[in-house]
Amino acid sequence: MDRRAALKTLATLPLAINATAISRQQRWTPLWNGHDLAGWDTYLGRPHKSSDVSGLAKNANGEYTEPIGVNRDPRTVFSVVSVDGTAAIRISGEVYGGLITRAEYDNYHLRFEVKWGGTRWPPREDAVRDSGCCYHSVGPHGASYGFWMKSFEFQIQEGDIGDFYSLAGVIVDVEAVPVAPGNPKSDLQFVPGAAPIAGTTRRVIKRVNAERPRGQWNTLDLYCLGQTSVHVVNGQAVMKLTGLRQKTDAGDEPLTKGRIQFQSEAAEVFYRAIAIRPITEIPRDVMS
Repeated sequence: MDRRAALKTLATLPLAINATAISRQQRWTPLWNGHDLAGWDTYLGRPHKSSDVSGLAKNANGEYTEPIGVNRDPRTVFSVVSVDGTAAIRISGEVYGGLITRAEYDNYHLRFEVKWGGTRWPPREDAVRDSGCCYHSVGPHGASYGFWMKSFEFQIQEGDIGDFYSLAGVIVDVEAVPVAPGNPKSDLQFVPGAAPIAGTTRRVIKRVNAERPRGQWNTLDLYCLGQTSVHVVNGQAVMKLTGLRQKTDAGDEPLTKGRIQFQSEAAEVFYRAIAIRPITEIPRDVMS
């Protein structure tokens, strides 16, 4: 190669590297194959006493005293069905628990679609429908309320899609104001530009309701990069959290990686088009 050709190659090299990085960042990988639940685990906690689960211990009041456990699903809480002409994961909601990726993920953009079914179960048969996407899930099953792993929850509940919940004590910093000033246990309201509230485990309410009416599919995006996460509902960013961490015996430590859980929580819900891609930055226009 002559000198002129070499200089031309060097001049274009940064552009080539940048194009490769962009291509890699934009490459989606399905998290669900559209056929079965290969690559996923299930965990089901103690059923409500109204459910018939043979072989599970009960007390004198007829209440179950032990969880169903990992990869046991006698009530077919998790299944693959056809909804609106396409394959979807059905979570019946009859028993509290989760559908959990076997792999761990960090620095990613997760996208999926979710739609409510019609069935509700005790003890929430008269309550709003509820589920959730719990990310950076670590530790034992059932650490949170006996049903879910330690994690950060992207709330999926009628009227509340995009809220944040701390499961098993994970900690965040967030720009927010208390819903009830003066009450140290008050829920927080996410307000971009507000004074940061550091080290909270309280519920944080989304900045705006962007969900669609029941019966329609919602598209949800989750961005996780380092100790930052952003919840996006139907193209509108509704929550930004920073300082994601957990308490350990050695003190607070960043929590930036883990499994992904989709909750079963007394309501029928469908999930589809679940895909993930690596990121090196959160796009600037996401929170604009």
